[in-house]
Amino acid sequence: MIQIYHNPRCGKSRNCIAFIEAAEKEYEIIKYLENAPSTDEIVSLLKKLNLTPLELVRQKEKIWTENFKNIKMTDEAIIQALVSYPILIERPIVLSGDKAIIGRDLGKVAHFI
Repeated sequence: MIQIYHNPRCGKSRNCIAFIEAAEKEYEIIKYLENAPSTDEIVSLLKKLNLTPLELVRQKEKIWTENFKNIKMTDEAIIQALVSYPILIERPIVLSGDKAIIGRDLGKVAHFI
């Protein structure tokens, strides 16, 4: 089953869900802002996405720009920032098995699902 890391306030995230619904695929919503992913879950997501921790960060978010932007951070420190501030996680994330993508581009989502 497809899983979607979803922020209901995000238009791209809502569009991704609508697209998957229109494709009549079964899915599960993960409201990651309400139930923040653990360090292990972030590490697992990074592996499935094939991204570095910094690539998963929404670098224009106020929390990032005010607290982390010009600081040299290890991957582990970035992961801890994502755990502490899940709003920093790029969205939506679409998972299927051992693979995942950032679902901002619906064309990529179409090929993925």
